Amino acid sequence: MSEPTKHPTWGSLAERYETARPQRKLLALDGGGIRGIITLEILLALENQIKQKLGSGDGFRLSDYFDYIAGTSTGAIIAAGLSLGMSVQELLDFYVTKGEAMFDKAFLANMGKNFYTDKKLVRELETTFGNGTDLFLDKNKFRTLLLIVTMNRTTDSPWPISNNPLAKYNEPNRPDCNLKIRLSQLVRASTAAPVYFPPERLQWDPDDPKKTFVFVDGGMTPYNNPAFLLFRMATHPAYKLAWKTGEDRLLLVSVGTGSSASPGAYGNIADTLKSLPDNLMYSSLIEQDVNCRTFGCCAYGAEIDREIGDLVLPEEAIANEDREKRLFRYVRYNVDLSQEGLNTLKLNHIHSADVRKMDSVDFLDQLREVGKMAANQVKIAHLGKFV
Repeated sequence: MSEPTKHPTWGSLAERYETARPQRKLLALDGGGIRGIITLEILLALENQIKQKLGSGDGFRLSDYFDYIAGTSTGAIIAAGLSLGMSVQELLDFYVTKGEAMFDKAFLANMGKNFYTDKKLVRELETTFGNGTDLFLDKNKFRTLLLIVTMNRTTDSPWPISNNPLAKYNEPNRPDCNLKIRLSQLVRASTAAPVYFPPERLQWDPDDPKKTFVFVDGGMTPYNNPAFLLFRMATHPAYKLAWKTGEDRLLLVSVGTGSSASPGAYGNIADTLKSLPDNLMYSSLIEQDVNCRTFGCCAYGAEIDREIGDLVLPEEAIANEDREKRLFRYVRYNVDLSQEGLNTLKLNHIHSADVRKMDSVDFLDQLREVGKMAANQVKIAHLGKFV
């Protein structure tokens, strides 16, 4: 099946998406709380290198390059901002100046429910993504297709929500049309990490209270790393985009927030509850990464484990591959936050325990330092013929 050609609902995105193109480019961003700062430092290097290679001016944005951007949890905040045309530096400034406010300590009376209140988080999201009608997933407000991963606890199922106008639940005549949900609420739903933040309650159909659902962090789904999900939603006929696959036709760049295993037994109840979200996210992101390297043609990525290695193919091997057999070109940027990993980066002065936590707002400078070192991985050559 080829890409869709004419559709009346593409609006301002018509020129970019109505006509089939020989290449499409996807960007997927992991969850990980305030560690999104690491993601942004990596993206800043990527934005600068692509801009320089294309000879673009200061007005260049990653939304000019990537066609579909996905994010889970903190990645949803970044993905939404990028899709709206924000620069990476703008988003980095947002995290540095507002990060502590977003992780506002809950009042003592609320400690039996969550570690944090969501009031300041909601206010910052609404300020960043507009007010009133500006908050809706209106296609005319975006420069790219956007995917936000949420977890519907009412139905106990992952809910990936996109602004793709061809998607079944984005039909404008539906009373429960996804495009009628506010962007800030979707992002808030994707960032509602259990124990950390209260869940988000959304009424999907304003005339039907039965379609009111409770959402928690998208990282509680198998898609804390949304890369393989994004590939599927961009190419499978069920989602009606049906972009063409192939190593020379589809590029998928996946960016993490830093990761490391959490060995040892769980301690007290509070520590156990606070560790669970991070443990689940770590496990799921590894699985999605392996899927991408197996079905895609991996041009860059760190070692997965000692059995399968990194599954990276040298460029000469890629040239000799059956490009139709490999479904996409894949690049994975992340950083090992274990003490051994930090020491390897010559960051011995940074303690792993300080930067591994999703709420490490007291160590923003250290997170930025880790992010800048992780950004040294970025090489324009990894993108191959897509730039």
